[in-house]
Amino acid sequence: MNLNNQPTIEELARMFAAKKDTLDSHILWICKSGNVHIDCLSPHSHEAEFDQNNQNLLARMKMYRRGQGYVGKKAAADKDFMGNVLQTLKQAWGSMQGKNEVRVIDRFC
Repeated sequence: MNLNNQPTIEELARMFAAKKDTLDSHILWICKSGNVHIDCLSPHSHEAEFDQNNQNLLARMKMYRRGQGYVGKKAAADKDFMGNVLQTLKQAWGSMQGKNEVRVIDRFC
């Protein structure tokens, strides 16, 4: 999903549905080209490590901790939640294009 191509709630929901909330913690992030990713993190990983190891990172949400219900099929089925996440991503993308610092979006939506 790319924020330059008028992304939809359905596209975002498919990304979330493809992940298992019970297995891993996840980070939802935007790369410098506008692509949105949701990556699994190992159990003892910290957000700062993710930031340091990802050269294409432009902005990211706070980590979705394992077992909290923020990813997976149930989260993807919550249209209000998906709508809030998509709106937050679009706003971050609009304000961050062309900037070099990494922005942490300090909410889960």
